[in-house]
Amino acid sequence: MATLLLLLLLLLLPLLLHLWPQWRWLAADLAFTVRALRCKRALRARALAAATADPQGPEGGCSLAWRLAQLARQRPAHTFLIHGAQCFSYAEAERQSNRAARAFLRARGWEGVSGYASRGAREGQGAAGSGEGQAARDGNGAAPLAPGATVALLLPASPEFLWLWFGLAKAGLRTAFVPTALRRGPLLHCLRSCGASALVLAPEFLESLEPDLPALRAMGLHLWAAGPETHSAGISDLLAEVSAELDGPVPGYLSAPQSIMDTCLYIFTSGTTGLPKAARISHLKVLQCQGFYQLCGAHQEDVIYLALPLYHMSGSLLGIVGCLGIGATVVLKSKFSAGQFWEDCQKHRVTVFQYIGELCRYLVNQPPSQAERGHKVRLAVGSGLRLDTWERFVRRFGPLQVLETYGLTEGNVATFNYTGQRGAVGRASWLYKRVFPFSLIRFDVTTGEPLRDTRGHCVATSPGEPGLLVTPVSQQSPFLGYAGDPELAKGKLLKDVFRPGDVFFNTGDLLVCDDQGFLRFHDRTGDTFRWKGENVATTEVAEALEALDFLQEVNVYGVTVPGHEGRAGMAALVLRPPHSLDLVQLYAHVSENLPPYAWPRFLRLQESLATTETFKQQKVRMAKEGFDPSTLSDPLYILDQAGGAYLPLTPARYGALLAGDLRI
Repeated sequence: MATLLLLLLLLLLPLLLHLWPQWRWLAADLAFTVRALRCKRALRARALAAATADPQGPEGGCSLAWRLAQLARQRPAHTFLIHGAQCFSYAEAERQSNRAARAFLRARGWEGVSGYASRGAREGQGAAGSGEGQAARDGNGAAPLAPGATVALLLPASPEFLWLWFGLAKAGLRTAFVPTALRRGPLLHCLRSCGASALVLAPEFLESLEPDLPALRAMGLHLWAAGPETHSAGISDLLAEVSAELDGPVPGYLSAPQSIMDTCLYIFTSGTTGLPKAARISHLKVLQCQGFYQLCGAHQEDVIYLALPLYHMSGSLLGIVGCLGIGATVVLKSKFSAGQFWEDCQKHRVTVFQYIGELCRYLVNQPPSQAERGHKVRLAVGSGLRLDTWERFVRRFGPLQVLETYGLTEGNVATFNYTGQRGAVGRASWLYKRVFPFSLIRFDVTTGEPLRDTRGHCVATSPGEPGLLVTPVSQQSPFLGYAGDPELAKGKLLKDVFRPGDVFFNTGDLLVCDDQGFLRFHDRTGDTFRWKGENVATTEVAEALEALDFLQEVNVYGVTVPGHEGRAGMAALVLRPPHSLDLVQLYAHVSENLPPYAWPRFLRLQESLATTETFKQQKVRMAKEGFDPSTLSDPLYILDQAGGAYLPLTPARYGALLAGDLRI
């Protein structure tokens, strides 16, 4: 009977494939769904083990501390981290983070920091080490860190970043990852918004931070440098304090959350409100990110190449925490070098590469080298890879698998292109949506709101139609919002989407689902665009430019540049009479007040700005008009990063840009 059914299925298979194109991908959908369910089960087991461990012992605590301790026991000699000539095993990572935890606990005034070393030592001490002491104020005049206080890290990608982050988690303190390019107002805003009590900064940043130090001290921050520095009073060497501590474990109860939904981390993300917002990252999200590389098909013997900033979710939560999830090795680079990439891959026998689309474009634009042949890279995982770069990348460096993903720092959904379909970010199969539910709804780009039917409910899109990606908010997939003003989350939650009372998270992104169930990124809603892998808020850039006394009006928008991922910033300017355009002052002001990725790449000088009938700036039309000097009569200027200036955009420079000879 079974043989007859199998023969019947084989006979009907061509017809079924013709009637429903998605069926041909059913095997891949089933395989990924099984992998996802196994991953969820494993993560639940880890959460349970961490929650039920002895709270007085080192085995308990938050899932991040528990997982690192578990790996140090199970794979003590296996290499966790490679950074330059340095190599650290999982056991060494555990010891380094224990030292950091003790240094932070000492700053908290925890009485047991000197005595607690192990279970045996604790039993010999009795109850010593279970309370909080009253530490004296430090040299900054800052009070001891309170339990659950937030410590901001302003550091480049380095082993020290990881030890301090892990140590803060073990000490029961929250961490805030501050983007390293921020200075002045944006930096102070970030520290205030997350309620930071302390700041750890890299010594190499001190010179550029000198004008900010009075304001930082006035905030009452405990200031540390991650290394020796002698230029500024009141800033102590945290690494010296860490190295003086014991490397034994600390009790798990110090880091154990009351709820898995508690905030343990802040990651800053730009939005339409302008300045960066501190997205709340819960213990649940950190736990879920441990499953990232398992979902991608990586395993514990893989060597992962990571050259992304650790202050981004992609670098820290997906790259580092994802590596911890499978117990693999990570090669961490402080800065990406396209010329050195393949040599590094050969040297360290890299098998997995985590990218953003811009990195892949840098690689395919490099001249051919001997090192790019015979590499061991089998999997490239990331987001933002354009179709043209994707095809060139695989053609030149293959055979390898590209696994494009989609997700947001503050979001509650992720998609995985596990079939390898080029240009897609994931699948919308009914199986996948049973595990990771989401919907695409019709969106009015004019009003910036979802379209609703006569009953007030949103309308699902048809295949091939761009739609707003929304995901249901639940206990299993919550939206925690941002630190600070509740208004920051305005518009992120949609109610009564498909039925009265339901709540969905608004990703702010438009995607398209084709007739075979493949998802493709279409565009971002609102005024935010991406450049160099970063979100750029037009309001923040415009506000910075409007501070110049010779500018009366500013309209900032993103323009597409051939051969580049994302959109480059362009600013239309109207002069304030009787002033003239001062390009030298404009460049100095921009470089002083904005991170490099937010600097406008193009300027357009106009008599007046185009507005809608409701007096809103015309961003879409301006973006479509672009920056071609042969079609625009307005004076145009282009950023010369190498020369540190804005120069007239002549036809010759325009041609050099299109040819790839002019870097922006």
